Amino acid sequence: MTRLRWPSWMPIDPYIVLLLGTVGLAALFPARGTGATVASGASTAAIAFLFFLYGARLSTREALDGLRHWRLHVTVLACTFVVFPLLGLAARAAVPALLTQPLYQGLLFLTLVPSTIQSSIAFTSIARGNVPAAICAGSFSSLVGIVLTPLLAAGLLGNSGGGFSAHSLVDIVLQLLVPFLAGQLLRRRIGPFVARHKKVLGLVDRGSILLVVYTAFSEGMVQGIWHQVSPARLGALLLVEAALLAVMLLLTWYGARALGFGRGDRIAIQFAGSKKSLASGLPMASVLFGAHASLAVLPLMLFHQMQLMVCAVIAKRRAHDLPDADTDTGADGSAAPAAEGRPGDRVLR
Repeated sequence: MTRLRWPSWMPIDPYIVLLLGTVGLAALFPARGTGATVASGASTAAIAFLFFLYGARLSTREALDGLRHWRLHVTVLACTFVVFPLLGLAARAAVPALLTQPLYQGLLFLTLVPSTIQSSIAFTSIARGNVPAAICAGSFSSLVGIVLTPLLAAGLLGNSGGGFSAHSLVDIVLQLLVPFLAGQLLRRRIGPFVARHKKVLGLVDRGSILLVVYTAFSEGMVQGIWHQVSPARLGALLLVEAALLAVMLLLTWYGARALGFGRGDRIAIQFAGSKKSLASGLPMASVLFGAHASLAVLPLMLFHQMQLMVCAVIAKRRAHDLPDADTDTGADGSAAPAAEGRPGDRVLR
């Protein structure tokens, strides 16, 4: 009997299904009263634990080893934290014709979060690009985003970001930065344990994010903010996000060529510079937006799935148009290995 399989070039991240299921659970059974207090406290602890794990996993040595290819990393950081936010600001023109103000704030927020790590590496590998560069670029982006994303949110969203204030900055330091630095400091001691139990801890951090989403959407239901969203507005949001992704994919590819990067480096720049991290963005939004976090993370959740589907198609095509040579020399003269691969289980980030 023939088994039907979903095409590998159009991935539907199973975790997105779980996230949507969590949203549905929050819509039907939102946490209220004492339950909301317990869920909020558990969510706060989960966010701190998430960033502790991020710090314990991120190899500072590997990131520093990649400094020799600084032009590529500066390019990716500029795409992530300069070009993306500028396009987000330009999207303000879509309000109120296409987007409501809360949806626009969520769209602008998604342009501020760091790039992905795992999925950038996976797609760069499929396309036979510079995988080591993708690893370092994703690590740099995550490291810089811990500090830069909240600062950009403070400057660009201000008090319109659902109550962003000095208190929010304190929460960011306590819930995000301090646990991350603690993980980095303890990495030499707990790193082997984290590596040995990678699968179990992966389930833990994904479960923590589900808890964050449930808490955020429960608060949104109690506050009644979902009455602000209509199917037409969601459709308009998808169109705006599709345009945003298309512009970034074109800019990263042809801009990297104009800057003189080789094929392998251009692939790494395109995949690392055009995507946004759901794993980092969801906890940050919960801290920054409070009760308004549900609408703030909706654009990021939609963009995440869209980028996976589009980049999977592009990666397959890049692999087929590979020149005869098995390696490609980057802008710094290093050879980028032509590695085969496919998106792994941890494409969330």
